[in-house]
Amino acid sequence: MHINLPTWLTLFRVLLLPVMVVVFYWQFPGHNITAAIVFVLAALTDWLDGYLARRMNLTSAFGAFLDPVADKLMVAVTLFLLVETHRGGWPGILMAVTAAIIVGREISVSALREWMAEIGMRATVKVAFIGKLKTVMQMVALVVLIVQHEKSAEALRLYHIGEALLVIAGILTIWSGLYYLRAAWPSLQGDGSGHPLPRSDD
Repeated sequence: MHINLPTWLTLFRVLLLPVMVVVFYWQFPGHNITAAIVFVLAALTDWLDGYLARRMNLTSAFGAFLDPVADKLMVAVTLFLLVETHRGGWPGILMAVTAAIIVGREISVSALREWMAEIGMRATVKVAFIGKLKTVMQMVALVVLIVQHEKSAEALRLYHIGEALLVIAGILTIWSGLYYLRAAWPSLQGDGSGHPLPRSDD
């Protein structure tokens, strides 16, 4: 199988995940900033591989499969790290609930898109503006939360900013998820061809 440049970038993004985890927990001076830089680098490869694939016409089936997987792994792993390090009290509960909403939505929308693709209607649940806005807000929030590890007043304020941004991203996550569900609902009510399924007692 030939692997083109955009796909190599996607693979590189996946390989950056264990690096970020190690740096996140390795207590050397500036480890939080370094972990955030690794995360931002991974996020930039997400933009770059898509840009190159379109600009150079280097799309591939493997790349199309791997890219969303890499994106969701990056977000899920980062959320797990943040939940583990912010346990206890309402802040920990808020972080865990928001993370569960975001990860749950990603799983649900991925399953929805896969099913819609099987019936030839994937375009019905294509990425919308609200989904892109959610992604941007989510990425900014995660970078802010990765950076804050020190116990200074400034870092605490930074944490609250990141926390608020993540909650907003969680709200947008629900909104965008409902948007995709609404778009796919006519097909979900039928047999995949737009015709309603009979009730089990009919």
